[in-house]
Amino acid sequence: MDLWVIVTLLAAGVQILRLMLQKQLKGLGLSTGGATFARFLFAAPLAVAGMLGLVAWHGQGIPEVNGAFIAYAVAGGLGQIIATFCTVALFSERSFAVGIAFTKTETIQVALFSALVLGESVSAPGMAAIVVGTLGVVLLSRPATGWRAGGFFNRATVLGLVAGALYGLAAIGYRGATLQIDHADPAMRAVMALACATTFQALAMTLWLSWREPGEVARVARSWRATALVAFMGVLGSFGWFVAFSLQNAAYVRSVGQIELLFSILISVLVFRERPRLIEVLGMALLAASIVAIVLMV
Repeated sequence: MDLWVIVTLLAAGVQILRLMLQKQLKGLGLSTGGATFARFLFAAPLAVAGMLGLVAWHGQGIPEVNGAFIAYAVAGGLGQIIATFCTVALFSERSFAVGIAFTKTETIQVALFSALVLGESVSAPGMAAIVVGTLGVVLLSRPATGWRAGGFFNRATVLGLVAGALYGLAAIGYRGATLQIDHADPAMRAVMALACATTFQALAMTLWLSWREPGEVARVARSWRATALVAFMGVLGSFGWFVAFSLQNAAYVRSVGQIELLFSILISVLVFRERPRLIEVLGMALLAASIVAIVLMV
């Protein structure tokens, strides 16, 4: 099995654990913004420390960076901030497994964007897979009380679709950033991109919360025992994603990473005691089948 596949599977497992912990932060009295900020607060110094340690180990100094590297890292970081915000907010609308499943529309959205924006043709089998995935999203979006309670375009659907799109943007940005580093070690390319992105994220979220939610930064800091663990798991998972991005096309990496969906179902049932409805199970199955079909056609 290729190294990038192994790293991706490990990163997906760690990310699901981080999201599980992040959902529990809502019970500490933190706002959606605060729970999102917890993902980045301690991640930046951890990433920078990791970069400096790797630089010292190589003994060659910090590789040079250019404007494109900064632009890619910042774009990816911004996309991830907003996507994480949407995901945390989504947890208040639906169960953990369904919330994660909505974000998995990322792969389907990338295929659609490629056809509409880049003019890349989609084969008939590819379009069939997209239709199946869309049907899965329709089933997942159905409120427990029926369509009349909110219709297809309810809050949960919009949050999930936006999160999926922005996670795709983040993956492309991070892949682009790692390609700008001229270094033979994929771990070095990954940790440099990670340090840049998380530092931007921590600063941006500090400024945003200080403006929009005065006092929330202090509340996150006071909850450091819980938030530090979230940050550690976050930076560990992100490092895995970045290493995978430095080794392989982001589309392949994110496709293999869809195994998070299976992990999320296990956590939803075993940890949060959330029993999905039959229609939600069917929706997740269709979405998973669509993702697998798209992966096989890449």
